[in-house]
Amino acid sequence: MACSVIDALDARRGIVCAVGAGGKKTTLHRILAEHPGRVGLTATVMSTLPDQDIVDQRLIATPSELRQSVPAAAMHHHRVAFAAPGHKPGRFAGLDPDAVAELHRLGRFDVTLVKADGARMRGIKAPRADEPAVVPGCTTLISVVSAAVIGEALDERVAHRTERLADLLDTSIGTPITAAHIGRLLSSAHGHRQHLGTARHIAVINQVDDAGRLLQARDAARIALSSATPPERVVLASMTAAQPIVEILQPSSGGEVGA
Repeated sequence: MACSVIDALDARRGIVCAVGAGGKKTTLHRILAEHPGRVGLTATVMSTLPDQDIVDQRLIATPSELRQSVPAAAMHHHRVAFAAPGHKPGRFAGLDPDAVAELHRLGRFDVTLVKADGARMRGIKAPRADEPAVVPGCTTLISVVSAAVIGEALDERVAHRTERLADLLDTSIGTPITAAHIGRLLSSAHGHRQHLGTARHIAVINQVDDAGRLLQARDAARIALSSATPPERVVLASMTAAQPIVEILQPSSGGEVGA
């Protein structure tokens, strides 16, 4: 039996923040589409809002106005997306993390889904010291990286913040990205675990779209899970596929869980 996205990612309740690169928005939208409860969707960084066909209500307003409009919308709608006005066409400003925590409470959402950093459409990134902008009380931190970057040169075509990545992974710009690099990124306190706090950490290796990527993603996951600070699990996924969960690996089993 296929594992649901919600259960694989521990995204049934609470505040769920997505960080990293290579499919954050797609992952959050899969959770949104599958979740049976009351769902909020927002960001703490500049972002876009989903199309009207996947949400019931979209609200663009100042934080003070959202304190009134979000709870009112959540009383009548299943999926509510909200953001602050931005200065670029089609782009909206991120909300302060404290404001998101308050709106989660006021809206009485079962889960609030939050894009908590940006990656400029790249497949891998390292956070700045002030990233990601995780919401207080975050229950699950989903960190995403693309399997498509394995074997690619570490450069600006595939990576965001290349110099920070090179330092973090003890490599050089232009050097091929390996499964070991991905494993280190997923388990590093200055990589995907930065600002984790007390949240559960679920790592996602996305775009596992063929057998070759599956083998590489498994290697990366096992390296991450064998570290001193492993994620709770590593989910191998193809978030645009009909069945997005490919495999789940956990420290306790050291192997795959049915997906």
